[in-house]
Amino acid sequence: MTRYIIKRLIGLIPVIIGVSIFAFLLIHLIPGDPARAILGERATAQALTALREQLGLNDPLYIQYGRFMGQILQGDFGRSVITNSTVIEEFAARFPATLELSAAAMLIAVVVGILAGVISAVRQYSVFDNVSMVGALIGVSLPIFWLGLMMQWLFAFKLGLLDASARLSVGINLDSITNFYVLDSLLTGNWVALKDALKHLVMPSLALATIPMAIIARMTRSSMLEVLKQDYIRTARAKGLKDNAVIFRHALKNAFLPILTVMGLQFGTLMGGAVLTETIFSWPGIGRLMYEAIMQRDYPVVQNGILIISLIFVFINLIVDILYSFVDPRIRLE
Repeated sequence: MTRYIIKRLIGLIPVIIGVSIFAFLLIHLIPGDPARAILGERATAQALTALREQLGLNDPLYIQYGRFMGQILQGDFGRSVITNSTVIEEFAARFPATLELSAAAMLIAVVVGILAGVISAVRQYSVFDNVSMVGALIGVSLPIFWLGLMMQWLFAFKLGLLDASARLSVGINLDSITNFYVLDSLLTGNWVALKDALKHLVMPSLALATIPMAIIARMTRSSMLEVLKQDYIRTARAKGLKDNAVIFRHALKNAFLPILTVMGLQFGTLMGGAVLTETIFSWPGIGRLMYEAIMQRDYPVVQNGILIISLIFVFINLIVDILYSFVDPRIRLE
């Protein structure tokens, strides 16, 4: 197991280098002068020269990249030119909001997606199968921004059941321990804040869950159909095992590897910053931070933010690779 993990960590080195090159070049290949984009069209020549010197934009690209990587290796991800806070501080302040939203969305997607996929596979070509797969296709196809706006219009403005934006209502006090509002409400016993936090969390998490839910449902159905045709499933049924034992103990367990792969990819994508969802629902996460940085031409936050988000995605996939060895013991042997 240790050798397998070390092997995977070594394999990440060229990936991280490639991501760093992409993040670095992405900013420098954008047309226009970054200094003028930051300071605006009315900036003086002296101010532009000073900012270029501050950001190191006058040096050749290879020197800029070397300095960029040297700072990264020292744990220095730069400072925001707007707030003067370090990029790490900006991300640390926003990360709990994104993690809370992504975890809620993935919980919905996994529970509903796996159940729908299993039932569809067991009852292939039934009404439920057809309806759920059509629903999955619709879920993948619906634009998140449209779905979010429609949910706000219906559940917040028309029915008044849920809140349309932010993480807590104005006037609700909550002692912050972890900056995860649902968890902090439970730890402090603040049930008013818990109810309000959940009312704010439901809509964005449902909107964010639609695409991964649809993908997980379709993958679960496909993988389960493959496994249900195997001889050991027929043997288990012939021994008189109950359907639930055959489906969940034998079939789903052996069909779970590709499902786990999809779950890891989708969670990595959500953690990468659900820009549209966080923007529509005014959710103060890293997706909204990146959107604001792009609009304000805060290039250090954009550049280093891309790298941080990519690293999050890469390490989530590493965790999924390690989980493979627990799901399928043959990977440990290899």
